[in-house]
Amino acid sequence: MIKATSTINSIKEMIRGLNGQNVTVKLNLGRNKFVTFPATLNGVYPSLFTVSPFDKNFLGKTAYSYSEILCGRVKIQPKTR
Repeated sequence: MIKATSTINSIKEMIRGLNGQNVTVKLNLGRNKFVTFPATLNGVYPSLFTVSPFDKNFLGKTAYSYSEILCGRVKIQPKTR
C-alpha cells in the first residue's frame, strides 16, 4: 500500500499561504496530456479554491478541490521569477 505523503489539512494550509499570489498551475488531463498556465490564486474556500488564469482566452476550469491536489490531478507551484 502506498502511503500519502500529505493530507487534506496540509494541502489547505499550503493553499492558504499562496492566497493572492501568482502561481503556476499544471493540470493532468489524462492520457499523457498536461496543461500548464500562469495564474493568480484568488479564492480559498472550505472545500475548494479558485484560480484566475492570466490568459483571458483560457477556457479551462478555474475552481479546484483540495482532493485533486492529493490525487495528483492538479499541481500548484509558487511563481518563480
